[in-house]
Amino acid sequence: MHGQNGGSADELVEEVDRAGDVVRVVTRAQMRAQRLRHRSVFIGVLNDDGQLLVHRRALTKDVWPGAWDVCVGGVAGVGENWQTAAERELSEELGIVGCEVGPLGLGAYEDAEVKLVASCFVARCNGPFTFADGEITEAHWVHTAELLQWLKGKEFLPDSLALLLPRLDNFRSVIA
Repeated sequence: MHGQNGGSADELVEEVDRAGDVVRVVTRAQMRAQRLRHRSVFIGVLNDDGQLLVHRRALTKDVWPGAWDVCVGGVAGVGENWQTAAERELSEELGIVGCEVGPLGLGAYEDAEVKLVASCFVARCNGPFTFADGEITEAHWVHTAELLQWLKGKEFLPDSLALLLPRLDNFRSVIA
């Protein structure tokens, strides 16, 4: 799960059902402790050459610290619409504003770590990027063929692999 590194334990988030409808508002600490389903956004970032931005998460992340990810994103705020949440996360995590951000659809995911409903997006941007919030420790542009090698050799977030990659045309075959 993606989330704000600096998200305080008393930050409010929406618990949702599998369809993404709000059940109630809880604290971030309660959501994590009880593994409650919540709303998130996943944004795959592609450059003009069709490469995907792959990054490593900070060791201070509350879930999957130090793991690699194929998208940026995080927990949607209470009452925040999907598009606004995606644009906010791009600004917070990569320092980019005003790039083209298109919807790819909703999906649900759950495992032993997280339960979420995510709205997936694709952003087209070549950078440059700044990692001011400290959630990302390194990033690389990766072609489709190279991603297979990356996936074999590193720990990746399973939620974004399951929900985002099948929605990115050039990368759909990587997980097939």
